[in-house]
Amino acid sequence: MKEKHSIVVAGPTASGKSDFAVTLALSASKGVAPHIDGEILSADSRQLYKGLDIGTGKITASETYGVVHHMLSVYDLDEEVSVARFAHDCAPIIEDIFSRNKTPIICGGTGQYIDALIYDTQIPVVGPNKKVREELEKKTTVELFDDLTKKDPVRASSIDSHNRVRIIRALEIIHTLGKVPLQAEPKLRHNTTIYLMNPSRRLLRERITQRLEKRVQEGMIQEVQDIMNKGYTSHTMKKFGLEYVTIGKYLEGTLSEQGMKEELITKSMHYAKRQQTWNKKYLPLATIVDVEE
Repeated sequence: MKEKHSIVVAGPTASGKSDFAVTLALSASKGVAPHIDGEILSADSRQLYKGLDIGTGKITASETYGVVHHMLSVYDLDEEVSVARFAHDCAPIIEDIFSRNKTPIICGGTGQYIDALIYDTQIPVVGPNKKVREELEKKTTVELFDDLTKKDPVRASSIDSHNRVRIIRALEIIHTLGKVPLQAEPKLRHNTTIYLMNPSRRLLRERITQRLEKRVQEGMIQEVQDIMNKGYTSHTMKKFGLEYVTIGKYLEGTLSEQGMKEELITKSMHYAKRQQTWNKKYLPLATIVDVEE
């Protein structure tokens, strides 16, 4: 077996991560980099779910060009998937890829999921607590972050104060363990090459706007309606991301179509900025990929 080597393709939403990862995986067949011969493992916290296809930009069969993809459409919508569960379920897949002398290409925009796969750290295994979550959901995001700051200022300093899902998860862990366990200085599990997609803010806004129109034409609104027909609301779809929440509000009549689109573009840009902030940690290890028009 050759030396274990993994690749990470990270970057903000709409920066072209999926296409770049496929290009890398195919490079062996073109004789460009035969050492890669990769299979792609999605590190996107939403593409893991069945039924979240258009809204999450899940790659289609034709877009894969035959490259094997893992961790897409794995879990049912009502399943709770923590970082620990994700890492546990990915471990045998990655080892299988290595055993066949191939390269796992970890592609995604969820930083914690990427870290869980490339760094040798212990993730607290704390199952979901429905009662605790129901109580926490009654509070505003500002109130939740204040609670986190009081109970575990170290964890609060490392989390986005607007990321409601992550804040609630941290408080859930604190409820069980007393605090979020401190992690030792992370060490890479094995040799890892990181590519960071780097579009300009102007190009990013253009891509997000164009992508939104394309997804609407492809049936994204109906996809959200289908999920709501299963009993979900804009409030209970928060774990599925801003597209589902915002379109949910439109379908519930609290947002106009234009208001829905404007909110999605604005919040997508804010999300991209948070992703770029997280990705700065990879800079010492990363190759920057400037994204052109």
